[in-house]
Amino acid sequence: MKMFLLAFIFFLQSCGESSQNVTRPNIVMVMSDAFDGRLSFDPGSKVVRLPYINYLRELGSTFLNTYTNSPICCPSRAAMWSGQFVHLSQSWNNYKCLDANSTTWMDLLERNGYRTKMLGKLDYTSGSHSVSNRVEAWTRDVRFLLRQEGRPVAQLVGNMSTRRIMGKDWKNTDKAAQWIRQTAAMSKEPFALYLGLNLPHPYRTESLGPTAGGSTFRSSPYWLTKVSSELVSLPKWLPTAAMHPVDYYSTFTKNCSSDFTEEEIKSVRTFYYAMCAEADAMLGQVISALREKGLLDNTVLIFTADHGELAMEHRQFYKMSMFEGSSRVPLLIMGPGLKSGLQVHQLVSLVDLYPTVLEIAGISAVGNLSGHSVLPLISTSRNVSKNEHPEWVLSEYHGCNANASTYMLRVGHWKYIAYADGISVPPQLFNVTVDKDELHNVVLRFPDVQAQLDKLLRSIVDYPKVSSAVHLYNKNEFAAWRDSLGRNYTEVIANLRWHVDWQKDIQASEKAIDTWLHGSSRTFYN
Repeated sequence: MKMFLLAFIFFLQSCGESSQNVTRPNIVMVMSDAFDGRLSFDPGSKVVRLPYINYLRELGSTFLNTYTNSPICCPSRAAMWSGQFVHLSQSWNNYKCLDANSTTWMDLLERNGYRTKMLGKLDYTSGSHSVSNRVEAWTRDVRFLLRQEGRPVAQLVGNMSTRRIMGKDWKNTDKAAQWIRQTAAMSKEPFALYLGLNLPHPYRTESLGPTAGGSTFRSSPYWLTKVSSELVSLPKWLPTAAMHPVDYYSTFTKNCSSDFTEEEIKSVRTFYYAMCAEADAMLGQVISALREKGLLDNTVLIFTADHGELAMEHRQFYKMSMFEGSSRVPLLIMGPGLKSGLQVHQLVSLVDLYPTVLEIAGISAVGNLSGHSVLPLISTSRNVSKNEHPEWVLSEYHGCNANASTYMLRVGHWKYIAYADGISVPPQLFNVTVDKDELHNVVLRFPDVQAQLDKLLRSIVDYPKVSSAVHLYNKNEFAAWRDSLGRNYTEVIANLRWHVDWQKDIQASEKAIDTWLHGSSRTFYN
């Protein structure tokens, strides 16, 4: 039956019509927001029905160990578009990323004869996101705790006929499909299309006001039917007293330190999976348009995400963490000359997409890139006897909801997480093969492993130096912002989204900020 379905799909692909007569393949990338990469293969793929991701998995290659280079929207996308680690581009937070004139791989495709189109969420240049978000990032190591997010909740909308919930994404998806049918199919040159989705990122909690973050997991009965509710797990949590201090800070600022019922936790997770199903349907619209116009045979299709979603794992939601749910992203690639039904175990990350896309297009990479093309791993025309891809991936985080710069190195079955200057905040070490829930920090049991991995990490990035640079940047940016407000400063900062806690003790909070601004370059834990 399975072979019959695949044969039928190939038949449908051959039925479309296109005026294209090009030798270089077309390139289409669909990038979602906050999509847990573990859902793109078993056993995670059994929790929710994702037919179009499964389509890519059957006819293309699935990368089982793909990581974001920074578990937050703008820096992760900056890494993908530039091919550089975030410490090299100094993409520190959602406000500070790439310059608007930075050269992306899409720019190079256009310069080399591709017809290009970018739709939907881009989010890789500096200056975006809310004032509240940037102030939270700047003041993350001030010595007080702020509840910066709304409590995660699930929200049911519509009925069994309600399918288009994220209207903005559907509008952009319709535009992408229309562009494929009306422009790309008529093009005499190869084309490159990028579609950025907001889903399955949680929605802004409207009851908390215009500066609120995204803490509402919203879906309809239709999409909930795509979730196998009996397979929705209840994640294990450490007692708060046993949590790593940075993880506890994240839990608190994400408003997850109070009690949750099992029903609340499973509801958030179930609705998140339903949101993933809606995002999958948008991918399906793109595939259908390509198939309808007979373009699939000469198009490389890539599906990925900027970061994952914890969905109540480790007593957290959102991202901003190096735990698997937050840092693991999907990567599926199908197209001409690429292997079908392949599962790739090689560790890869988003910076690898820049050289990969260029190699697909036959364009030589320029500059010093952090990534390596994954094409040799999945090409049918290559016999990869020597793997030139490094056996590690790097992710780093310098934004809000974590009160120390964080660096993750994944090597083999080890995940090593270092913080700040490498001294003031204790590191973590997990064996993710035997401890899939990442509940057992074994750094004290394996000091030789920790020393070896820390040495490797320092050879890749001088992380104490980077942490110091971020700390100085945060202080300077906050001081400049405060000075620019003059007498309005107190009123403005009191009305940001963490105003309730702030107004409890405005004088103590201001004293903490003054101490931080005029003190030495220390972390929260000194």
